[in-house]
Amino acid sequence: MPYQIPAPMLAKSVPSIPDSDSVPGGLSYEPKWDGFRGLVSWDGENVEIGSRGAKPLTRYFPELVEAFRTLLPEPCLLDGEIAVPTGEDGHRHLDWEALSQRIHPAASRVAKLAAETPAMFIAYDLLARGDRDLQGEPFRTRRTVLEELVGGLPHPIHLTRTTGDTAIARRWLDEFEGAGLDGVVAKPLAEPYTPNKRTMFKIKHVRTVDVVAIGYRVHKSGSGVGSLLLGLYDASGRLHNVGAVSAFSNARRLQLVDELEPVVERDASGSAVTGSTDTSRFSAGKDVSFVRLRPERVLEVRYDQLEGDRFRHTVQFERWRPDREPESCRFDQLETVASFDVDRVLQ
Repeated sequence: MPYQIPAPMLAKSVPSIPDSDSVPGGLSYEPKWDGFRGLVSWDGENVEIGSRGAKPLTRYFPELVEAFRTLLPEPCLLDGEIAVPTGEDGHRHLDWEALSQRIHPAASRVAKLAAETPAMFIAYDLLARGDRDLQGEPFRTRRTVLEELVGGLPHPIHLTRTTGDTAIARRWLDEFEGAGLDGVVAKPLAEPYTPNKRTMFKIKHVRTVDVVAIGYRVHKSGSGVGSLLLGLYDASGRLHNVGAVSAFSNARRLQLVDELEPVVERDASGSAVTGSTDTSRFSAGKDVSFVRLRPERVLEVRYDQLEGDRFRHTVQFERWRPDREPESCRFDQLETVASFDVDRVLQ
């Protein structure tokens, strides 16, 4: 009988890497992999891959299903990350776009991508081994059993590295971003596995940049600003859409409509000019239209990292910058991250 896949244990954001002695029993640090959370149930016959939400992932990663059936030495319930590495040997990095494309309704497309951009699984916790339920055991014990189970397995199953040294964890935070990783996770060694509770700590890069407001989407309620579209200029003076900022309060959404009214782009009849963002499988059925703004207002936002020339995650509003000229909001403001080979992280 398959294991019951629980809700995953979660992490709360903290601004910096905590010292190990700040938590009773100490901390274990590990890289924060930027992929899809995967809880893998292998009962000796069937493989199921659960996600952080309710969406099953099994059908989208047939190459991993086969690897789990072939390589796992005994039934188990694993917690880890599904990621897709791309690039030439010595210069490989995690590719979020390639990973995202794997979620496709067509089985033929899934099979094609499984061959072209195969995924890997990085195991970082063990909830059960055989008949032994490990969720009530401290992480120190779960990690030891996890090492015994998957430590020697070949690609595409990997065991994440860990350290108890805070200085090494801080170095990882700087170095591993260049391989496409997302930060560092700190896990209390004495804690059991706590589904849906934020027992762990995550430390991610936080930076600020000045961007141009180029449009806004109306909130799904039908009133107020749901999200602001953001732009940056390249070296040739072309303005690019680089992402959006949202998560405004009800009152703030309505205020923003009034604040942005003077820069709404209008046609000859005085009507607001609208546009639409590119559609994708993620936006199917959603309203992707937006009200265009003349590129005159500058704001400062917080972000963690880029994926290509767009913000990897939704960014956070900091403040308006009336002192900045829109044309000064260029890509060259952004911090350049040194490249790092993801295979060196896996060692």
